[in-house]
Amino acid sequence: MTVCDVLEEAAAELGVDGSAAADGGTDYALDGVVFATADATGMTATFRLDRVLATAALRTPDTRPSGRGDAWVEFTPAEVDDHAVDRADAWFIAAHRRAIA
Repeated sequence: MTVCDVLEEAAAELGVDGSAAADGGTDYALDGVVFATADATGMTATFRLDRVLATAALRTPDTRPSGRGDAWVEFTPAEVDDHAVDRADAWFIAAHRRAIA
């Protein structure tokens, strides 16, 4: 399982379609605004979170600020174990909620 697989499952549950990104990855967007991405390798995801959640997320393993901008968190887990799946799923849902608001 990859991070991309986790995002695909979360997107399906929320009724969100991914689209091909210019870099070969997948973008997830609402009304043209991207809120999450998976890179072409399927191993790295980025999430557009609110500031409080992004700050907390950056304190967890395998995360770093994303070059996509403020409040974006990049997640590249060394292993896609249950903890990584839980985080990726929760952050995808939070990013989706933020995009709706």
